[in-house]
Amino acid sequence: MISREKLEQNQIWLYVMILVLAAGLGLFAPKLMLALDNHILISVVIAVLMYGMFTQIPFVSIKESFGNRRFLLAILTANYIAVPIVVWLLSHFLPQQAPVLLGVYLVLLTPCIDYVIVFTHLGRGNEKLMLLSTPVLFVTQMLLLPVYLWIFMGNKASEVVNPGPFIEAFLIIIVLPLLLAIGTQLFSKNNRSGQVLLDASAWIPVPLMALTLFIVVASQIGKLSAYWDLLIKVVPIYIAFMFIMPFISRFIVKWLRLDVRSGRAVIFSAGTRNSLVVLPLALALPENWSTLVAAIIVTQTIVELAGELIYVRIVPNLILRDNNAKLTSE
Repeated sequence: MISREKLEQNQIWLYVMILVLAAGLGLFAPKLMLALDNHILISVVIAVLMYGMFTQIPFVSIKESFGNRRFLLAILTANYIAVPIVVWLLSHFLPQQAPVLLGVYLVLLTPCIDYVIVFTHLGRGNEKLMLLSTPVLFVTQMLLLPVYLWIFMGNKASEVVNPGPFIEAFLIIIVLPLLLAIGTQLFSKNNRSGQVLLDASAWIPVPLMALTLFIVVASQIGKLSAYWDLLIKVVPIYIAFMFIMPFISRFIVKWLRLDVRSGRAVIFSAGTRNSLVVLPLALALPENWSTLVAAIIVTQTIVELAGELIYVRIVPNLILRDNNAKLTSE
């Protein structure tokens, strides 16, 4: 019988196999996968995934973790100052069609709050700080995304983007799992069955991450072929983004003198986007926009997963090595 530790050690290859399987079924059995094309289903699966992740947080140390002001400043600076500038510059190389721009802006302007934790761990970063920062990142992106969309697209975005689905996603994907996770931990303190439930929840993240990837890719990849001429122009932008952000993030980390593991977490956060969580918002767009915007977001997921396989090697071995305990401003 496979142990949880063994599953976690090999999770990255599990995700690759699931991605290949989902792509195959989505392309060659699209009618079978049609039932998965449901934004409510996607949101619920992601919510369960987040519950499993939140239950692993020692909430007694939240105050201490959020007291790391330099880390919060670094992660917010990277995601909400550096990223928008890079995205705005890269967008000039895109087809200037509103659905294309909206899809790219939605996915690149929103920092990831789910599997970035997994890859931060694999890349020898501080996954605990990364996990604890996810509610802050989600609230801030909920507040700032409409602002950036208005700055970059003007009234055209406000005409079709309804904040309702985004607020709904926040409540379902963050607030509810967080409250349930806290309740589980409190219940487990003096209750044996509560401790059993807490231990069982530690099995959730890897299988649910795999399930999330399967549902999203299998249900959406069939839509890519109809927009291939546009998507092929989006892929280089995603690759360029993943190449640029680690170096800009390293400068921010160096400037704020973070320790190496915290610095790696900032790099992973800046380079990893909110493709899975923002997808329900795309699916809630008007029908003449939703298919293309969703396809653009799914394309980013595929490119990003390949990029993360590179990140987990070059971030700890090239960009931020272990030979320096702390970065200096020299």
